[in-house]
Amino acid sequence: MIKRVEIIIKHNQVIYINYFNNLQGFLQLLLLMSRLHVKNLNHYDKSKKNEVDCLNLFIMAIFTFLYVVIHNSMNPLLVLSIIFIYFCVLITISYFTSRGADTNTFFTANRQSPWYLVAFGMIGASLSGVTFISVPGNVGKIGFSYFQIVLGYLVGYWVIIGILMPLYYRLNLISIYTYLEQRFDQWSYKTGSLFFLISRTIGSSLRLFLAATVLQLFLFDAWGIPFFVTVAVTIMLIWVYTFKGGIKTIVWTDTFQTFFLVTAVIITVVKISGDLGLNFTEMIAAIQAKGYTRIFHFEDVNSTLFFPKHFLGGAFIAITMTGMDQEIMQKNLTCKTLGDAQKNMFWFSLTLVFVNLLFLTLGALLYLYSEQHGLAIPEYSDELFPVLALNELGPLVGIFFLLGITASSYASADSALAGLTTSFCIDFLKFKDKEESIKQRQKFIVHLSFSLLFLVIILIFKEVNEKSVIDAVLNVAGYTYGPLLGLFAFGLFTNRHIKGLAVPLICVASPILTYLISLNSEIWFGGYKIGIEVLILNGLITFLGLWAISKK
Repeated sequence: MIKRVEIIIKHNQVIYINYFNNLQGFLQLLLLMSRLHVKNLNHYDKSKKNEVDCLNLFIMAIFTFLYVVIHNSMNPLLVLSIIFIYFCVLITISYFTSRGADTNTFFTANRQSPWYLVAFGMIGASLSGVTFISVPGNVGKIGFSYFQIVLGYLVGYWVIIGILMPLYYRLNLISIYTYLEQRFDQWSYKTGSLFFLISRTIGSSLRLFLAATVLQLFLFDAWGIPFFVTVAVTIMLIWVYTFKGGIKTIVWTDTFQTFFLVTAVIITVVKISGDLGLNFTEMIAAIQAKGYTRIFHFEDVNSTLFFPKHFLGGAFIAITMTGMDQEIMQKNLTCKTLGDAQKNMFWFSLTLVFVNLLFLTLGALLYLYSEQHGLAIPEYSDELFPVLALNELGPLVGIFFLLGITASSYASADSALAGLTTSFCIDFLKFKDKEESIKQRQKFIVHLSFSLLFLVIILIFKEVNEKSVIDAVLNVAGYTYGPLLGLFAFGLFTNRHIKGLAVPLICVASPILTYLISLNSEIWFGGYKIGIEVLILNGLITFLGLWAISKK
């Protein structure tokens, strides 16, 4: 590939590195690259090999440009250019991956996805923009206690490997909620799908809102760009690169975005360690000396950090919000075989443990850096990483922070958009027996409608702009996913039957009852405060309610 690039460049009598002295030169190089791509594709009859070569050439130009960031100040034009290029690459990937795509490609990627790409890309989809800034920021308050939840995730993912994946592949599902129809009836099926649609629409909109708020506060406000424009353009771009290829495109774009997410964290860790004059061993010792590395808490059963709460909560979060979530499982179901899907989930789970440990290490270093340089800690710990990355740690870290938070937010949002579209089309529009032309038209309308719904919800969040409301919505997943946990568990672990209107009534009543118990738990249970385990309680109440209305 390198020799091929050198030949192309020399043939056009261009020494490409000289173009990076300024932004104008870079834009000239992009124009040259575009001409070269067209020339190569025409010459080689658009063969797949040369499609990949052209994509690699374009990506190489981007990385060369990013290298130059080290030697330049972080000015607005540079930042905007890089974000623009970032989305250009996503759209370029979409162009190649969506060629010849039909609705089956959108929903299943024709079950041809390489398992290792799915595994790596799922990291970006699992770690939202909230995680990207909140997990490091929380280290100053609770140390590495979050790792208790991560260990629970590991167990939850292995339950998915052993129980849920074999079920989904055996039934050859596109929407995983079709299982509820086969096991019970239409009422259970529609109820499960509807709870997913509500949960994912609100949750993904809020996560995108929080990430967009960070970009607006630290970047776009300075340029006088309205928040509405920022959000509308980003949602439009997500729609553009997902509307045709769907999940097939997302498997590849999420891999690309995960790379930037993880790279942003690694670069920041290396930069701060270097500034503090610490090698790897000294870095670990410094973090330990400040007490940040404490993970396990067994002392106080009433504490929200109590290990069994975090561990079991993490396990059931993984089982429910991954294994019973159409957005995440849709990627897994694009693998060729059950064995490939299980390999994907296994290696994803191990990699996610390492990535979360990296985030926690970053958080500790952010606090060490602030202390050594006499910097005030922001009132809201979520602002610590953005403040240091964009104001204190130099242009390279700043640029990769912006790319990282963009990647983490949009990898989550694009997957959600595809998952919501798939679930609505399969579960409510009965796509199975329709002609392809009708499927394409309806899928287009649904996909666009969810994009607009994201925009409306985000603008509502912006108008409300109350932290208490936002915190409440972030916690709503424990209530909206509980009925899914109860429904799937009842289907998997009993032989009893449920049907009729009573099912959705139970699923609506369960979160309400769970909320009342959680609200009064300290009074009713001798100071015991329900935290992350609210999902387990909600699922249990749903399960018991279904048992009460069931028949043998």
